[in-house]
Amino acid sequence: MSKSSVIKLLFAFLISVGSLTAVAQTEITGKIVDFATFEPVVGANIYIQNSTVGTVSNTDGKYALKIPQRYVNDTLVISSIGYKSFKTAIQDYDFSQDLYLEEDVASLDEILIVADTRPKTGNDIVLRALERLERNAPDSAYIQKAFLRHKEKNKNEYKWLIESAITLYDSSYAYGKSNDVKISVDENRKSYDLRDVDSVFTYYSYLKNKRNLDLKSRQLRRDTIQKSSLVKAIKWNDERTNGLDNLFNGKLNLVRNSNRTSALFGKNMLEKHQFSLDTILVDNDRKLYKIKISKSSDFVGLNTPGIFNEGFEAQGWIYIYWDNFAIKKLEYELVAASEAQKRRSKSLFGTQLNHKLIITYKEFEGKMYPSYIYYETPKLVNIGDRSSDRPKDQTQEEKDEQFYFTIQEIVFTEIIQDPVVISAALNKNWNDNIFEPRPYNKEFWESYNVLLESEEEEQLIRDLSKRASLFQQ
Repeated sequence: MSKSSVIKLLFAFLISVGSLTAVAQTEITGKIVDFATFEPVVGANIYIQNSTVGTVSNTDGKYALKIPQRYVNDTLVISSIGYKSFKTAIQDYDFSQDLYLEEDVASLDEILIVADTRPKTGNDIVLRALERLERNAPDSAYIQKAFLRHKEKNKNEYKWLIESAITLYDSSYAYGKSNDVKISVDENRKSYDLRDVDSVFTYYSYLKNKRNLDLKSRQLRRDTIQKSSLVKAIKWNDERTNGLDNLFNGKLNLVRNSNRTSALFGKNMLEKHQFSLDTILVDNDRKLYKIKISKSSDFVGLNTPGIFNEGFEAQGWIYIYWDNFAIKKLEYELVAASEAQKRRSKSLFGTQLNHKLIITYKEFEGKMYPSYIYYETPKLVNIGDRSSDRPKDQTQEEKDEQFYFTIQEIVFTEIIQDPVVISAALNKNWNDNIFEPRPYNKEFWESYNVLLESEEEEQLIRDLSKRASLFQQ
């Protein structure tokens, strides 16, 4: 047999082994419920103990986790802040039954008198946590596999859904340079896009910004615009406002990017935020500070090029482990506060809440890695316009088409630390454009962990697919 034939056989063998590894797995599903209220527990962590494999529960408390064959004899852990964690041998548990988690709260007074040298105020605790980031954040390069669900809707109906498998590379927190975080979109699972059916605002913005044409939006008629031109404008708008690079390398990646110039959680953080200790909770048998985020003496601004994104007050919660000051979870909202931003938000969006962010972290080998991200914002499709630019006699339908509520959810399902694998991955072409069409790869998705659809999202998919079929006809 020739040398080339041997190489071909070896390559075919490796491919077949990879395929067998992909399908040799067990899938478990279930629902997590609050023991006292019978309400679903949202965002609970479901993972294999001492591994990097895991997922989170959706808004219905439901989850699905594909377990590689090498872990089927291991222990499954289900935990959520404020509840007693649940651990079980994977093979012993009946996943057809709902799992009820019991509340678990520590004593605040007991915690505060333990040691005089520990920080006592919310501000001091958060500052200590940020000082400890170099100790608690990953100190070497790593890769994470993740699942992204991106949704957009106006006030009347959903317009867009896309689901993707993504890869995140981070050279480590210590470097703090923007090019040290890379994102690649690897595969698409679902993509329904109906935004080109009835909206011309994006096209108007595209002409105004890219072609420098002085037009009024009412001078444009949908039936005179080629679909290809409108799609080009939509993609241009997407990449400016909702690209993954904006999320990971921008200011709202508050913890990861806190060591960068002008970071929201940077050197002058207390000028724009105040933190007060609320209580002590428990997560997976470890005590957590629950700290309230509120406004300070100055407004928060994001300094977004081409978009008025200033004049906010911050509110929310930050959860920090008692023992090592590692940040476990962040719930962060930016609410219109300046007079200019209040007028703009009320006129354009009908809400004062402009940004809502949730980030949770998981500990692996003593370091904290992203576990889940939820980001929501109303996005103008006519970028840069002020409320005073709008026609006074605008119809309600025209107002509803001015913006989309945009939601991005990311669940991180695997951590890779092998330097050889990371080095090989860095040599590939990294493309963070979630809006680029990709063929569906059935075999890939059979072995990939995803965020389970909620009942609302299942209905969204049915509605979008039905309307897309009708539109194409």
